[in-house]
Amino acid sequence: MVSLPVLPLAWFVALQEHPPWMPAAYLGYLLIIIAIPGTMFWRRLTGGTGWFLADAVLGTAFGLAVETLLYPIGMLFKMPFAALLMPALAVGVYRALPRRKLPERPTPWWATAGVMVAVGVAAAWFVRVGSQLIPLNGASALRPNSDAPHNLALAGELTHHFPPKVPYADGRWLTGHWAAYDEIASSHWLTNIPLDVLTHRIAPFAWILLTVLGAAAVGMLFTGRAVAAPIAAGLTVVAGDLTAWPWAVSDRVLTESPFSLGQLTNPPQAFSTVLLLPLIAVTTLLLRRKPGQTKGQLFRLFVTAGVLIAALALTKETTLPIYAAGLAAAWIYLTVRAGRLNLRALVLGVSVAAAYVLTFFVVLGGGVSSVLFKPGTTFDQLADRMGGGSAVAVIGVVVVLGWVMPAVGALLIKRRVRRDPMPLFLVAGFLAAIAAAAVLYDDGLTQLFFVRTGFIYGVLLATWGLASLERRQFAIAAVALLIGVAAIYWGRYRSDDACTSANCFGQGLVVALVIAAIGVGVFGLVLRGSRRTWALIAVAVLLGTTVSPTVVSLRKFATPPLTEYESIAPGGIDAARFIRRNSGSDDLIATNLHCHRARASHCLTGSYWISGYAERRVLVQGWAYQTRVDDTYPDGVQSKYWNEETLRLNDEVFTDPTRENLETLRTKYGVQWLLLDERVSAPPKNLDRLTELRFQYGSVRVYQLYPPPPANPFPSQSPSPTGTPSQTPSFPTGTPSFPTGTPSFPAGTPSFPTGTSSFPTQTPSFPTQTFPTGTTGFATQTP
Repeated sequence: MVSLPVLPLAWFVALQEHPPWMPAAYLGYLLIIIAIPGTMFWRRLTGGTGWFLADAVLGTAFGLAVETLLYPIGMLFKMPFAALLMPALAVGVYRALPRRKLPERPTPWWATAGVMVAVGVAAAWFVRVGSQLIPLNGASALRPNSDAPHNLALAGELTHHFPPKVPYADGRWLTGHWAAYDEIASSHWLTNIPLDVLTHRIAPFAWILLTVLGAAAVGMLFTGRAVAAPIAAGLTVVAGDLTAWPWAVSDRVLTESPFSLGQLTNPPQAFSTVLLLPLIAVTTLLLRRKPGQTKGQLFRLFVTAGVLIAALALTKETTLPIYAAGLAAAWIYLTVRAGRLNLRALVLGVSVAAAYVLTFFVVLGGGVSSVLFKPGTTFDQLADRMGGGSAVAVIGVVVVLGWVMPAVGALLIKRRVRRDPMPLFLVAGFLAAIAAAAVLYDDGLTQLFFVRTGFIYGVLLATWGLASLERRQFAIAAVALLIGVAAIYWGRYRSDDACTSANCFGQGLVVALVIAAIGVGVFGLVLRGSRRTWALIAVAVLLGTTVSPTVVSLRKFATPPLTEYESIAPGGIDAARFIRRNSGSDDLIATNLHCHRARASHCLTGSYWISGYAERRVLVQGWAYQTRVDDTYPDGVQSKYWNEETLRLNDEVFTDPTRENLETLRTKYGVQWLLLDERVSAPPKNLDRLTELRFQYGSVRVYQLYPPPPANPFPSQSPSPTGTPSQTPSFPTGTPSFPTGTPSFPAGTPSFPTGTSSFPTQTPSFPTQTFPTGTTGFATQTP
């Protein structure tokens, strides 16, 4: 218990740049709304893992899955606080289901302390690197790539609307996985933390910690040993692969651990890893038959798996195929071994297929994926960058070897292999992830997310192997790991200076493997160990080679990957927030900004920041997020906007505004706000006259559209008997102000201005209607 305060301490230290109430509010929400109810759900439905701390971690992840499914249901009924029902639901489930005494094993203090060390390292890394990747304030906040504003736009859309539409190009339903964003939206409603802080800071860090803790919990479940907890947590933090060479890092083939750029800038990827861990755990409980398991207990396990499968199907498309590949291998193994169909694995497989098909047709709209079957093209891009196709084979071998390396820990697994399908489940899923990344291709390199999903499989395999060692062998494994770290560090160090042409891509790897082989030989001869000892040394050295590249490559990301230009207009964030404060959730914005870089010769139509910071839909801002949008966006990938008439009218308003086209924009499309970026075009002279300028800062102007005044707001009255009009009002622009009461005049004959034959016979009365500034005038009456 002494080490447990490290967790909240690490939480507040990592988020120290924000006011203390923000991390405190999220921590309270996570504890009361998610962790406690989720743990109650998990232990009642699954029967527990045997360790309370493991159940608490896996239950927290399960609570997030429940919230992910509950929030959209609440939004359909205009109840964004639906997650507040989770404590009551948990109490109901806890009381409704039959009670049974769960077997408990104490978690040794050293196991908990080891996990907390990994948590502390993760927090320190987040302070140094993770929290610096996406600036939230200052001049740097105006220069993000397209990922951060895109994520913020989707989070804003799920905060205010369901079903969601494309927020930065209004008019089409959102055909993408959105579960991670609705979890962010739900926490925003419950904590009132600003959406950008949640999206770019608090939620990613929480998911990283849950990945570290979840890997520790699943490692304990796999091995039945508490020593697996610190091993799994440590490998999740420091392990990586061999792809982090300089030429690979520069081309976005990054380390695939939770501490990679892809995890921090892609909320669905990070959230899917959090949900995948309890799904692997419940799959283990299902496929490992416990004696005396009743049909009711089995049904509750399937319910738990179904909730997680549904949440994952809505979160990330690369996760369930890998899980299904491992499940298929386990089903074949169990079926062949028993001589009859294994119904448990079959039911899980059918559930995955049903969830995937339903998601494809309902959520994704049956659209054709941009990921194509192109074997080896992933490595072609690296070869082209480095000057020739002759290096493709070498690059492919180096990268694939790096991807495979974390799984060598499976060679040390020795417990219950003959009757346990889970090692085969992990190996098959891991190899499927690597194969998918090698044979599929997308212009945005989205095929690499298969490997990022498969990374946790490699961590669990290595954990299972190392945790299977006898107590006296751990010291040997520690020394061998250090040999591997030294080997790969030296090989990569030489790579920076020596590898400058297409002929030496494998040089660093060869140097590292030669040093590793020498280290294995020398250490093995010194110990004079058995065959098992030699295998232990070799595997541990290879696992050690996955550590140093991760540490070194993180230095590459210490500086935020910002653009050289301001993709967000100066003053744009303040302008968008002004609209958010002064508008309703259904208000629509029109803008003249479509390109990621204003006035660029090659327009990358990937601008999304207005809808992100305003949390409002934009009629047409950007529409190119079919593939990645950044400074290297390839020609020919972007398509024209799907409604050219809408785009023409939108742009015409900012170049040649008339009362007619403004009214069409307001009445036909529902636009209430105009955001003009002066970097794109100067404001037309008559725009101020036809609309109301509400905000101006930097290069941004914000206008609000109002209905036009009626043609004759003051109808004619019946003429007086003398033929003189009963009143002659004068109407200044804006809200008229007049003295109260009846005017008095001096005695004698009054004098009137020229053209006025007589004084009005009654006290003038004036309307109290207020007209917006900028109205040009009203119809006058003829005396």
